[in-house]
Amino acid sequence: MGISTGRVLIVAAVCLLGATGCETSTKLTGFLGDQRDESITTSTIARPGHTAGTATTGAAATTSEAPTADAAQLLGQDPNDDLSLGKKYFRSGNFGLAEKHFRRAVELHPKDAESWVGLAATYDRLKRFELADRAYTQAAQIVGNTPEIMNNRGFSYILRGDYLRARRTLLAAQAKAPENPYIRNNLELLDKTKRSGKSVNAIH
Repeated sequence: MGISTGRVLIVAAVCLLGATGCETSTKLTGFLGDQRDESITTSTIARPGHTAGTATTGAAATTSEAPTADAAQLLGQDPNDDLSLGKKYFRSGNFGLAEKHFRRAVELHPKDAESWVGLAATYDRLKRFELADRAYTQAAQIVGNTPEIMNNRGFSYILRGDYLRARRTLLAAQAKAPENPYIRNNLELLDKTKRSGKSVNAIH
């Protein structure tokens, strides 16, 4: 089914433990914020034995299980579903468990962009950048290459020390959303990181 390209993926700060400079992944209300679209989330759950038509993140399988009784409920509303648990463990810094739940979320809901962004951000924190790239690509295929996804990618490049690509990506994101504070913060973080010669983690 068609997915509206007008939907904007709202993705906020990854540093939920206090720092405001690291800006890539989630606000407490969710990766899609108030514009989360149920049609993106629950209407394309694959049938048993059906392989989703998009690429995997390597660790994330594409064959989904049968829809459960609560499939009609918006993913992330239940505090015990995989998306909610992934965000919970991400916020606490337990990225191993966060990856487990985000990966399960995309296996069961392969068209849920929020889950893909959560998985990508977690892979960034685990320094599994190839898998992060694949997950960001998955999210972009669902909702488009939004400024927020570009911002996340920019932060990912900062983590890798690829400052040239980080600046190019963040400036492209800022051109689409000049008032976005997270993009602005990441550009400032990029400059600070380059000046200090230290890693992002050392700065924060």
